[in-house]
Amino acid sequence: MQNKPTINVIGAGLAGCEAALAAAKAGVYVNLFEMKPQKFTPAHHSENFAELVCSNSLRSDELSNAVGVLKEEMRKLGSIVLESAEKCRVSAGTALAVDRELFSSYITNAIRQNEYITVFSKEVTSIPDDGITVVATGPLTSDDMTKYLQSKLGFDCLHFFDAAAPIVSADSIDFSKAYFASRYQKGDAAYINCPFDEEEYTAFWQNLCTAKEAELHDFDKEAQKLEVFEGCMPVEVMAKRGKDTLLFGPLKPVGLPYPGTDITPFAVVQLRPENEEKTMYNIVGFQTHLTFSEQKRVFGMIPGLENAEFLRYGVMHRNTFINSPGVLDADYSMVKNGNIFFAGQMTGVEGYIESSASGIVAGMNAARRALSMDKLIFPDTTVIGAMAKYISEGSPVGAKFQPMNANFGIVPELGYRVKGGKRVKNQTLGLRALKALDDFADQNDIKLAFRKEYDLENNS
Repeated sequence: MQNKPTINVIGAGLAGCEAALAAAKAGVYVNLFEMKPQKFTPAHHSENFAELVCSNSLRSDELSNAVGVLKEEMRKLGSIVLESAEKCRVSAGTALAVDRELFSSYITNAIRQNEYITVFSKEVTSIPDDGITVVATGPLTSDDMTKYLQSKLGFDCLHFFDAAAPIVSADSIDFSKAYFASRYQKGDAAYINCPFDEEEYTAFWQNLCTAKEAELHDFDKEAQKLEVFEGCMPVEVMAKRGKDTLLFGPLKPVGLPYPGTDITPFAVVQLRPENEEKTMYNIVGFQTHLTFSEQKRVFGMIPGLENAEFLRYGVMHRNTFINSPGVLDADYSMVKNGNIFFAGQMTGVEGYIESSASGIVAGMNAARRALSMDKLIFPDTTVIGAMAKYISEGSPVGAKFQPMNANFGIVPELGYRVKGGKRVKNQTLGLRALKALDDFADQNDIKLAFRKEYDLENNS
């Protein structure tokens, strides 16, 4: 490989494999470093690459769903993860589910058979000083590499615990029950308030106390120690301390009377805007260990959220991730060192598909840097570009940066109304994204796996 453009990729998870193959496709040689089988994380057991840990489902395939659109974008860009998923698919309705072992084996073979990729089975504990490197070591990055990244990025730029409250779509909130107000009318009426009467609150509290919690991996259980800090306490744990505990915490009603009255609700759940467009709202103080289905059921008992669309469910788990805004650019390279790229969940994307997508972007851009070409910044009207913008810029309303999954809340609004309700609107956003990707590919001489004609006016 002497005198031939070469990059390094550290980690052969989904993001690392996508990065390696994207670079190889561009004609760049890749040194891929994977510590398995010499060393395993607590979550991994197979010697194969791209091992799925938590679920065999890669979620919705529908274009009315943001992750479905993202997958179609990835198919166009030649994703190995989606190629493998189609080959190893099992029946799961509109979801894309796979045989885990076949899925990982297929990707492993694709990597090992690629003439541009050389695999090194060894742990890497630092980033090479010379050359171009994609770091894709995942949320369970080894201790030695974590210490190195801490010194490289700065202590405040690396987080080890993901405690995020649910986010709901603004247009799914019932404003016949909810209302805008700030406590004691201080400042702008920026918060959405969902008021309970006593009977509603009692039913909600009882269901919250008995709701099913998600099972924790052994490597997550250590993170439970952080629950002693009140700011990280799951809302269901707080509720179990007593019926009135929430009334003096996140559901405190004082200073939030019903509009046009002096009457104070029995309890109030507040939602704050998550983005400048105010299309996404965070349920304040609702960090939780509940399963996603239980979050939808129990939090759907909050007045005004009965039909809420959850753009992100609440999570609390160990997760090494970068405080990416200001640290990473929208091509997933470091702002201060364009030779170093990051990919996967450590960048602040959440989920298998999102991690894979970030690997494609990082791999393409690492290859372009090795070839002395301009970087590719995907348009934010695509889902893949909107995710890159989110991790590089964060929330313009100043909310604390937290990992985010693909959703239409991070994509710019259409700017016009469409008939047919939310599903048709989302389909139109999806078609706009796919057309934008085609146009972007034409402008940047990117060869896509396939093309289609998209008629946004007739939504077809």
